Amino acid sequence: MANLLTIEVALARILDRAQPLPTESVTLWEALGRVLAKPALSRIDLPPFPSSAMDGFAVRAADTPGTLPVAIRIAAGKPASEMLPTGAAAAIATGGVVPEGADAVVPIERAGESDGRVEISEPLSKGAHIRPRGGDVEEGAVVAGAGTRLGAAQIGALAAAGIAQVTCSVRPRVAVLATGSELRAPGEPLEPGQIFESNRMMIGAILAAAGADVEHLPVVADEQEAHREVLAQGLEADVLVTSGGVSMGPHDLVRRVTAELGVEEVFWGVAVKPGKPLVFGVRGATLVFGLPGNPVSCLVGSLLFAAPALLARQGVARPGPAFEAGRAAVALRRNPHRDEFVRARRRFEDDGVVLEPIPGQESHMIVRAATADALVHVPRGTGEIPVGANLRYLTF
Repeated sequence: MANLLTIEVALARILDRAQPLPTESVTLWEALGRVLAKPALSRIDLPPFPSSAMDGFAVRAADTPGTLPVAIRIAAGKPASEMLPTGAAAAIATGGVVPEGADAVVPIERAGESDGRVEISEPLSKGAHIRPRGGDVEEGAVVAGAGTRLGAAQIGALAAAGIAQVTCSVRPRVAVLATGSELRAPGEPLEPGQIFESNRMMIGAILAAAGADVEHLPVVADEQEAHREVLAQGLEADVLVTSGGVSMGPHDLVRRVTAELGVEEVFWGVAVKPGKPLVFGVRGATLVFGLPGNPVSCLVGSLLFAAPALLARQGVARPGPAFEAGRAAVALRRNPHRDEFVRARRRFEDDGVVLEPIPGQESHMIVRAATADALVHVPRGTGEIPVGANLRYLTF
């Protein structure tokens, strides 16, 4: 296969055609995993009042050290209804409103209360153990910017800032289909020459994790009209991902039929192993990925190309792929023509992650691949990558 694209060029061509999806307003209950299309601004100063960072006694720092009468008792959730008298203390709960006049809090474990008086043996500095108003975020400031994918921490921050709804990209609709007369659903009896179909569920799982609503189309037999019917249905989605039928054999019909259905082929073939015969095209705003039929090739193609395209369509600021850093546990031979992705297990050591390749690296060995938790990028070139060399990897 001549003129194979590098991973970087192929991904750039894909992302260049990943048009933004429309937006919608959703509640925070619906927003997990969604991508902000507009910045979310705080409705309040947070904290909205000076509050105590712990259980203790609010005082004037100038009155410490000393023994002070406890003039006020303040619970969390109650306003501070009066000013702290000079030379007095206020018993206060964590999160309680620091009364006017107080400028420090002494923790309860560092003070001794007896008969309505508290003894403070050490001097306090102004602001000690007080959370200032707006110390976390000020009213009108950005809590989460456009392009942020909302995880648990972001949802919590938005709720704390009083934001009940956010504007997000709609979830992309993805159609996934597999081709091959030899494929049968898991659980069905197998006849000679048949295998269980696994790629649709694997691809669908990866793309659902990237924010998609996934539709699994029927398995397509190696017949042109069957291809035409199901591919036409899949092209109504925002993204169509197929598995199998993209090489050069007599039963590889995907490229021919998608071209007849108006798909413009952007490229065919990437300098990557496994997954070389990958095809990418567009019809209008619909992105079309034709992945090879070997399961590990589908895994690599989905993680490297299809998932980043989905994230880009949702407006993620950095759609990926999100590589992490590790070290080679063994020497790795480089391929002079293609970047390789080696399945490996991570070993966590004090000075970083060590990547140990698993046995069985052929592209059909999906069960072997399932024992790994990393795809290690071995750049194309000559010679070996030595033990301990720095490498990039993707988790899966």
